[in-house]
Amino acid sequence: MTSDSNLYAKRRAQLAAHMATLAPNSIAIIPTAPERQRNRDSDFLFRHDSYFYYLTGFTEPNAWLVLTSEGQATLFCQPKDLEREIWDGVRLGPEAAPAKLALSEAWSIAALDAKLPALLENKSVVWYPFATHKDLSSRIETGLNAVRARVRYGALCPGQQRDVCSILDEMRLFKDAHEVDIMRRAAQISAGAHIRAMKHTAAMLRAGQDVREYHLDAELLHEFRQHGSQYPAYGSIVAGGANACVLHYRADAAPILSGDLVLIDAGCELDGYASDITRTFPANGKFSAAQRELYDLVLASQEAAIAVTHEGARFVDPHEAAVKVLAQGMLDVGLLDTHKVGNAQDVIANRSYFQFYMHRTGHWLGMDVHDCGSYVEPFEVGTVSERKDPLSGELIKDRPSRILRSGMVLTIEPGIYVRPAPGVPERFHNIGIRIEDDAVVTAKGCELISRNVPVHADEIEALMRE
Repeated sequence: MTSDSNLYAKRRAQLAAHMATLAPNSIAIIPTAPERQRNRDSDFLFRHDSYFYYLTGFTEPNAWLVLTSEGQATLFCQPKDLEREIWDGVRLGPEAAPAKLALSEAWSIAALDAKLPALLENKSVVWYPFATHKDLSSRIETGLNAVRARVRYGALCPGQQRDVCSILDEMRLFKDAHEVDIMRRAAQISAGAHIRAMKHTAAMLRAGQDVREYHLDAELLHEFRQHGSQYPAYGSIVAGGANACVLHYRADAAPILSGDLVLIDAGCELDGYASDITRTFPANGKFSAAQRELYDLVLASQEAAIAVTHEGARFVDPHEAAVKVLAQGMLDVGLLDTHKVGNAQDVIANRSYFQFYMHRTGHWLGMDVHDCGSYVEPFEVGTVSERKDPLSGELIKDRPSRILRSGMVLTIEPGIYVRPAPGVPERFHNIGIRIEDDAVVTAKGCELISRNVPVHADEIEALMRE
């Protein structure tokens, strides 16, 4: 829980102002995440709901925020309970919460259902996050039914329900200086973890030791926690050899062999904010000729994407820049046959590159590793064009891509994944490469906050010789 209560109060005030503009005399209800059972009497490690934390900075489970368009902020949270606190840790409690979190008032979570009808009564609209919390809508409807029972006494029931995420997603898309500072630190920790894994791999192989994917996963976790990260931002991908061609592969027990490439996609979460870095490196510290050929191609595509990531560009521009480089490169190295697929423009038009590059080049990054925020420019959402996908035959409706603005944070992560197939040169078989960095959009371009870990092949080889 952060000590800067004013930061969260300002966010609540901003949300309330948006609510007042769109629906005066309205109310928002936002719960945190539930605790989830892992097995029998053991729970998964609790992680707060991102929307709730964004507005409160409060990390305890079993809590709800109720906010009116006039700015009245009420927290429902766990009451003080000495016996439970002995087992589960100290609770803030509703008595201390208003002063600590800059709230209007706070109540025990046990009072929520009893007080909810009175809070809803005479409001025009009830806002809550759609499709994010199981049974949330039914619980709100129970409160609305209690209000309807009072209409003969002059009570008015909210006539509309709206998705509060439509406001909060736009707010969260633009990171303030406080958020960017945390994300820089998270990226620095993650960069150190990647360096640690690279060095550890080479050292173990030089010593003749058995190296497994889980060994490297352990090094990542050690570095994350050693520097204050609360947990990984997502399940770390540690993939040796052919496993790197599985996009969402999870660190397992496969051996890391001397001639393998190792793909690690891992980032820590720090104070509620994610980092997301991918590096691909030779296990023995030296790229083979074929590995280096494809690695340099992926890096060139990332550099092309970085060059067009700046304020005023479209979100799709980095992807298109990367694909342009990859398409020509696939022809140049022989992954694709010009006689069969045509030139680079044909490869792009027909999506022939999709055999080796099947994902987008980036996504929003923030509290969630795949953070919220529209990828369509809001003021152009009504502009629609249709096209037929050359691979699936599906009719796709395209809308203008989001215009990049200062304060947005996105990943830039092109890759190549070569599975054995007829016509694919054998020297490239089972090579999987992805290079990913975290970019903060600025007025002059973008700031790569994850480049503390080497990215050029020569730098990686030099690091692993140390």
